[in-house]
Amino acid sequence: MTPRLALRSSAPAGRSGPRQDGSGRTLLDGGWWPRSADPAVELPGLVLALQAHGPPDDHRPIAHILLRTADWDTHPRRLRVDAAHETREVRLSWFDNLPAGQLTAIYADGRRIDLLTIPASTDDATARAVLGTVAQPATGLLAAPAAPHDPAWTEPAAQNV
Repeated sequence: MTPRLALRSSAPAGRSGPRQDGSGRTLLDGGWWPRSADPAVELPGLVLALQAHGPPDDHRPIAHILLRTADWDTHPRRLRVDAAHETREVRLSWFDNLPAGQLTAIYADGRRIDLLTIPASTDDATARAVLGTVAQPATGLLAAPAAPHDPAWTEPAAQNV
C-alpha cells in the first residue's frame, strides 16, 4: 500500500513562520494523500501522525490547521482528535486564497509544518511519485504565493492558537 504521508527529514524545522525562498512562496515540508475530501474523517489521522513525528521526547500537540476551502467538502471550525490517553480539539481555519493543496499545521508551541495535500482522486502512481518528490530534502518544492492580505501569513502563529 502506498504511504499516505511523506515528510522531509528536517520537517518541521522549529520555525514559527512560513519557510520561504525569497519570492514569498512557502517551501513545503512534505506531502499528504488523504483518502477522501471529508476533513472530519481524514484530519484526525494526520494530526496524530504529525504529533508522532520528530524526537521521541517532543510530541507536542497540533493546535491549529489552516486549509484551503475549495480542497474540502465541508468546513468545520473545530476537530475532535481522540488519542490513546486524551481527547483534544484542534482549531480549523478556512481560506479561499491559500494555494491549491496547501495545508499548514501549527503546533501548540508555534512551530508549523506546511504540506502539499494531494487530491484523494489522484491515481496511485501519480500520488506515489508526488509524495516521493516532495519528501526529498533537496527538492525545495514551493507552494504558490498566498494573497498578501491573508491573515494566515501575516499574524504570528501564537495569535492563531
